[in-house]
Amino acid sequence: QVQLVESGGTLVQAGGSLRLSCAARGLAFSFSSMGWFRQAPGKEREFVAGINRSGGITNYAASVKGRFTISRDNAKATVYLQMNTLKPEDTAVYYCAASLSTTVVTGKGEYRYWGRGTQVTVSS
Repeated sequence: QVQLVESGGTLVQAGGSLRLSCAARGLAFSFSSMGWFRQAPGKEREFVAGINRSGGITNYAASVKGRFTISRDNAKATVYLQMNTLKPEDTAVYYCAASLSTTVVTGKGEYRYWGRGTQVTVSS
């Protein structure tokens, strides 16, 4: 059974930084592209960042490019999201997802497995 477990979400002031982690279990992690999505209250779940199997290719939503960095450690079966210069509009539940695609994908429907999410709240 595949499990993706996110951690690291908390309350932080605007301008601050956070690092989210997502540990994968029961998944052929090194064969999976990984992504981070977020969902704010009343809004659709949106793509934030994605990374391919090797970690050599990444993709970001325009709203986070230059502030967020996705990375992975295949030996630890863990993907990370480093978030810097946080803004109140970054407040959302952040979800980790795994795709069987060979490259970075941005659509929700292209991800097969999902974590339960971790809350990030950025105060102004």
